[in-house]
Amino acid sequence: MGNAGSINRRQHHHHHHHHHHSNRRHHPPPPPPSQVTTSQYVFAAPSQYPNPNLPPPPPYYPHHHHRHPPPPQSHHGYYPPPPPPPQLPAPLPAAPYVEHQKAVTIRNDVNVKKETIRIEEDEENPGSFLVAFTFDATAPCSITVLFFAKESEDCNLVATRDDKPVTMSFEQGLGQKFKQPCGTGIEFSKFEEAQLKKASDEGVYPLVLKAEACLSLPATTEGSEGSDKNGNSQITLAIFDWKEKGDGYRVRVMKQILWVSNTRYELQEIYGIGNSVEVESDGDESGKECVICLTEPRDTTVLPCRHMCMCSGCAKLLQFQTTKCPICRQPVERFLEIKVNDVVPESRGTRKC
Repeated sequence: MGNAGSINRRQHHHHHHHHHHSNRRHHPPPPPPSQVTTSQYVFAAPSQYPNPNLPPPPPYYPHHHHRHPPPPQSHHGYYPPPPPPPQLPAPLPAAPYVEHQKAVTIRNDVNVKKETIRIEEDEENPGSFLVAFTFDATAPCSITVLFFAKESEDCNLVATRDDKPVTMSFEQGLGQKFKQPCGTGIEFSKFEEAQLKKASDEGVYPLVLKAEACLSLPATTEGSEGSDKNGNSQITLAIFDWKEKGDGYRVRVMKQILWVSNTRYELQEIYGIGNSVEVESDGDESGKECVICLTEPRDTTVLPCRHMCMCSGCAKLLQFQTTKCPICRQPVERFLEIKVNDVVPESRGTRKC
């Protein structure tokens, strides 16, 4: 019944060519008109390269309703797939930003050497521990020790406990030793371990040190922070961390802050700048060269890892070749070029308002 239906449709459609029906009966019927569209390509290739094992698609039959001429056919009777799109080169990674900035030398009259801060047991008060460290002072100064305090505006410290801060006065001098007076230390047994090992959400640190330069020594040495409020100050914020061997606590500095001319600076170490500065002062040329070219002096720091290991010329070339620090292989966000001229042993800080 299916064949008869198709024959009747053919005869009705070609009633003015009855004498050719017997010769065309073996040809396949044309596709329904709804399958012929005005698209440029009737058969779209599913991929860039057709599968040669698949049977060829049915031939194309032009329709008299076409308004545009059919596209050219291949010798197989069907349209070839569209050419593959051009292969574009892979985009290069974004080059790190190079910031050219001359280092600003800040005079820090009092510097607490954070690597020397430690706690010692109070011999006169068992269970109590005293803070001790080494510092340099180029002017008369006062040093204040507070437990569980936080930094406030304008270089002020706010104590969160009733314990009075201990302040001691010193003349100028390098390599001076500081140690709390007996009976003014901290008893760790009175606090929970979580309170000692981290700062609170409100910014309260277990240990806060303030070293302040002053033109004249304060009249009292306890409970006073100096009479000269215009002097430069250094604030050290620290926690008490458990030692690796488990035999007590040690001091771990979390942050150091400078207040100079009512401007706040947060100190950040730059690894390698000490070598460049020291060799300029003693005349030794070894150890200051760029790790890339091995000839030019180091003057460019990688951020955020803060490795000063390259010259500015190599840094400009490196930003188009890689995004990794040549020292630690961490991702590079930007480069900071630092020009240090007539260097004196003073501190350098990054201003953070």
